[in-house]
Amino acid sequence: MIKGIHAMFYTSAPEELRAFLRDKLGLRWVDVGDGWLIFDAPEGELGCHPAAEGERCPPGTHTISFYCDDLERTIADLKVKEVEFEGDIADAGFGRITHFAMPGGVVAELYEPRHRTEFLEQTVEFDEPVPEWNS
Repeated sequence: MIKGIHAMFYTSAPEELRAFLRDKLGLRWVDVGDGWLIFDAPEGELGCHPAAEGERCPPGTHTISFYCDDLERTIADLKVKEVEFEGDIADAGFGRITHFAMPGGVVAELYEPRHRTEFLEQTVEFDEPVPEWNS
């Protein structure tokens, strides 16, 4: 049975990107060995969108977005941490979006969704002891 989703950023600056996720976005993390940090993804969701050749996201591609409940406040909080944003806030129908740069050439979307984001909490049991998250 599927218990979760593991997402990966491929970057030319992995140490800097790990520090960005830890220090600027404030994601909880665990060191699984040799400085390899795995980050706890807070609340999450998965969507499937139609796509066609020539569009921003052609068939077979995927994106990772971070969402928030107050886009302007979140942008202001991240700018204090020297996060650089690309472009203005745009209305994408499903919500208001913008993009920000992360180390190693990674650009992520930040959006304020119009749809409900709360899912029922579920308890996950592991066969082995789980390392403590750091914050």
